[in-house]
Amino acid sequence: MHSTIQLINLLGAGALLLWGLRLIKTGVMRAFGASLRLWIARGTGNRFTAVLSGMMATLALQSSTATAVITASFASSGAIQPRMAQAVMLGANVGTSIAAVILSLDVHWFSSATILLGVTIFSLSKYARGKGIGRAVLGLGLMLLALQLVGSVTGPLRESDVMVAILSGLGDAPAFALILAAVLALVASSSLAIVLFVALLASAGIVEPPLAVTLVAGANLGGAIPPLLAVLHEGTEARRLTLANLVVRAIGAIVLTIFAAPAAGLLQAILPNANALTIAAHIGFNLALLVLFLPLLGPIGKLAALAIPKPATPEKGANYLDDSVLDTPTIALAAAARETLRVSDIVLAMLSGSLDALRKPGPASRSAASQLDDDVDALNQAIKLYLTRLDQTDLEEDEARRSTQIMSFAINLEHVGDIVESGLYDVAGKMAKRQLKFSPDGLAEIVALYEKTITNMQLSQTVFMTGDPQLARQLVAAKVEVRRLEARSAQEHIQRVRERVPASVETSSLHLDLLRDLKRINAHLASVAYPILETKGELDESRLRPHAVLEPKTAK
Repeated sequence: MHSTIQLINLLGAGALLLWGLRLIKTGVMRAFGASLRLWIARGTGNRFTAVLSGMMATLALQSSTATAVITASFASSGAIQPRMAQAVMLGANVGTSIAAVILSLDVHWFSSATILLGVTIFSLSKYARGKGIGRAVLGLGLMLLALQLVGSVTGPLRESDVMVAILSGLGDAPAFALILAAVLALVASSSLAIVLFVALLASAGIVEPPLAVTLVAGANLGGAIPPLLAVLHEGTEARRLTLANLVVRAIGAIVLTIFAAPAAGLLQAILPNANALTIAAHIGFNLALLVLFLPLLGPIGKLAALAIPKPATPEKGANYLDDSVLDTPTIALAAAARETLRVSDIVLAMLSGSLDALRKPGPASRSAASQLDDDVDALNQAIKLYLTRLDQTDLEEDEARRSTQIMSFAINLEHVGDIVESGLYDVAGKMAKRQLKFSPDGLAEIVALYEKTITNMQLSQTVFMTGDPQLARQLVAAKVEVRRLEARSAQEHIQRVRERVPASVETSSLHLDLLRDLKRINAHLASVAYPILETKGELDESRLRPHAVLEPKTAK
């Protein structure tokens, strides 16, 4: 029972350590996310400043994984050259080593002080930046407290025969120890946490120096896997960058494992303290990678390009949805809005294409529209999933409202795309198949309604991005105008049918279907204006006037 309680205490301390890391990353990103990302992007003029950018960003975030994902997103968008991005990654590896030194300092009172300070800042702050700073300071305090708890738990483990047997077995199987540490770092999404844990085990005498060096190598190897997994569905450059980082760390980890015993002996001669030896192994590992591979950025990039060639066809999928900024809601919402605007451009192209298909029917128009509609559906799904993950974070009221507006507009755009593909293009296909033509007056009415719809769609994009109340009122008024145009065209079309105009008789149902679909599209587009007008108190719950309620008829 006593050993079980010790295991629970150890796992709880490890969980607290990981949670503290998460709080630091989240707090820094919320407080300084935009500035930090801009600083990383600007600090890549040469490979030395790029290394410094990676080091400083990792020290701020306490996570080389977060820095790697941010850098990969920049590389994917072309904001950073691939060589400079790789230099940032090497600097990030060194940054996490320096962070390990800071966190391994034996200052017992500092954890309590930082927890108190973090809670105070978070409670007193009214704005996102202040709360982010408080969250980061609190995370630092929790990490230091977790390290103290791990230290108190690992002391008695030296007397455990089971633990001694397990670790002695790991010492005789360095390859397995390397893989085990890599898996732990992968699960924890942090090489820093595993290195600190190994340092505490070594200081307690549970882990021998050669095994500690091997575990440090494995932790560094495993820490390179989460960034690669995070960017699997992003651009080619992002995948190349994270793969190159993984290969660099793998080479270093294998070499260090092979020479673990000599390396441990050398470090013991300099640093007799086991805790300092482990941290020194971590620093030496990443400094060696920096010195060896910084001059080889060009060959590394070429090898990565050979491993992941550019696709023959342009890559599809989301261009702006960056998972690395989910901890910075302002940037994440801007990214989601840009992606939604991209969807709107695709739907607008579909709408304009359907008008061309009516004027000049062709067999390929429907298939092209179907492909575009599939792209719209895929992007809409990506946007919804992205916003769902963002909503799980601690959003401010305005941020939550904007997230809802973006998702609502994206859903309405998907509906518009479905109407265009299955409705408007379907009519164009029937016109071509039956060799039908609208009457001159009927075609003019349809074209006028089309042009008004296209204008309204462009206006809806502006309203979506600016949130301007005056433009929102203009969009709602345009919807009313479309309803009048639709009713007038339907009435005049029916009159032409009564007059037995041949073209009108033959295209009667198709004409009315187009009017109905265009009216539905405008209703979806106008929905983006309603939340804006509602916040201004300019939207009624019903269009019915109070005095228009009908009284029940009395029997005479």
